[in-house]
Amino acid sequence: MGMDSAFLITAFATLFVVIDPIGLTPIFIALTADTDTAHRRSVAIRSCVIGAGVLFLFAFLGESVLGFIGISMPAFRIAGGILLFLTALEMLFERRSKRREDQAGAEADYPDPSVFPIAIPLIAGPGAIASVILLTGQAEGAVGMASVLGVLIAVLAIVLMFFFSAGLIERAMGKTGITVVTRLLGMLLAALSVQFVLDGLRAFGLAG
Repeated sequence: MGMDSAFLITAFATLFVVIDPIGLTPIFIALTADTDTAHRRSVAIRSCVIGAGVLFLFAFLGESVLGFIGISMPAFRIAGGILLFLTALEMLFERRSKRREDQAGAEADYPDPSVFPIAIPLIAGPGAIASVILLTGQAEGAVGMASVLGVLIAVLAIVLMFFFSAGLIERAMGKTGITVVTRLLGMLLAALSVQFVLDGLRAFGLAG
């Protein structure tokens, strides 16, 4: 059976929900607050390219990449969760903005969250990696593989589009709105990170 449209719709829905461009945008805004448009744009492009690279690697090589270096998917989830939790703490206690003020806003001192936590594990997290491995496993032949990768590129293009509109969204929300959202997202990110850890522990049979 060839690649039918139902499979492509399923693949798109799965990756869209797991990567969650709409949910990522406020986090992106919070992590790049008080930086200029050029910096924000470069972070957006870099994070999407790195995220795509990681997901493409797993699409072609699957879990054997982790297996080769002796890392299981549950361990990957737990590590990602712990690192995300540390980022969440920084968002909750405003350490990022405080550090930025101390650095007097020099462009060279802007933090670069493109690799961590935006590209990994927010775009290319355990869920997205597992989904890509699963979808490429279901895909049949070169055409199937190309279709899944095409869908992945489409979802990442949507992520980039949302990231590029971050300035407009930030202006609409205002400084107070951004502060409130940053705190709220810090809480949600902390909860998400704990969920990552619990999922990893459950896969090891250590949590109910």
